[in-house]
Amino acid sequence: MKKITIKILAIILITITQVSAKTNNKTQSEKATTKSETKAIHLTTAEFKERVFNYEINKDWKYNGSKPCIVDFYTTWCGPCKRLAPVLENLAHKYDNKIIIYKIDTEKEPELAQVFGIRSIPTLLFIPQTGQPQMAKGALAKEQLEKVINEFLLKK
Repeated sequence: MKKITIKILAIILITITQVSAKTNNKTQSEKATTKSETKAIHLTTAEFKERVFNYEINKDWKYNGSKPCIVDFYTTWCGPCKRLAPVLENLAHKYDNKIIIYKIDTEKEPELAQVFGIRSIPTLLFIPQTGQPQMAKGALAKEQLEKVINEFLLKK
């Protein structure tokens, strides 16, 4: 009887371990898929200086990017920012290989918020390939964003 109980416990333990391993693998796979599907790119101050504009070196505006971009200044607790995030992700997918969408958490990167005079969030910075950028405050509707993308960033 004792041998049977030990065998049953061993089988239960092996089954639990296998189920747990499958669940962990699925969770890791789902996380990887979600991460790879994200098109908006979160930037640090150093990355911003490299990819967008190095304000320490250049006094005049000089965009470093290869495609027009939108920079979303946001915070994680901001309601309008949370509503705007999926719209920007959708646009990042729709305009893939035409524009880049960057995100900057103003609480993590206060230097950038100060340099650009960000006082309200969300604030969007629209940067064409050539020319001067334009800024808009508030969570714009998808239609407004598409109009700016087509008429200002892509000049259609």
